[in-house]
Amino acid sequence: MSEFDPAPPRRNFYGRRHGKTLRQSQKGYLSEDLGDLAPQGITIEQNPERLTVTPESIFGDARPVWLEVGFGGGEHMVHMAARYPDVGVIGCEPFINGVAMLLGKIRAAGVENVSVHAGDARDMMDVLPAASIDKAFLNYPDPWPKARHHRRRFVTPEHLIPLARVLKPGAEFRVASDIPDYIRQTLEEVPPAGFTLIREGGEPWEDWISTRYEQKALREGRVPHYVTFRRNDA
Repeated sequence: MSEFDPAPPRRNFYGRRHGKTLRQSQKGYLSEDLGDLAPQGITIEQNPERLTVTPESIFGDARPVWLEVGFGGGEHMVHMAARYPDVGVIGCEPFINGVAMLLGKIRAAGVENVSVHAGDARDMMDVLPAASIDKAFLNYPDPWPKARHHRRRFVTPEHLIPLARVLKPGAEFRVASDIPDYIRQTLEEVPPAGFTLIREGGEPWEDWISTRYEQKALREGRVPHYVTFRRNDA
């Protein structure tokens, strides 16, 4: 295990944790910046019944807090943090190369209202209090295209029920994907977990920024789709 590995997983994890060799500058971001930005107290030994990591303990006040699940290269997360400086943005991403890219973007943008968990979003949802998050984002998640792998997608009860728990009543949950079958499953699975569909279609949100994954989809002829849900009242 390298010095930059996130904590070992406590549960099944199917995605990649490493890609190509990190540049020296990216290794510097990880060694110098990640520790200060990581939520404290999330470990492999955690007991969710005893441990709570509150938004106030992360950001130091009672500001609104948003959660990005799988931030990829970090374009969207940094964009939202810069656009909404009074909001705290927590990002979760187990792919260490993506974490390194995000940290470089955070330095370049100079945003300070961010927190980075270099691991599975489920770890974060385990320890956040109920009804503590004001908005959540799932942008271009791993499509797991084979039918036998659809249970690995984020839009399954294993992930959606914990997400619903930590979202406040009325909170938005936004999903962007270029995979029609992923959108199909999203529309089927999310409402029963405690959400109401608000909008869907090919027009992005007004504060959207196109990410590297979206640009790749467009180059390859795939059509982006954007879906918004609202967390139901408890």
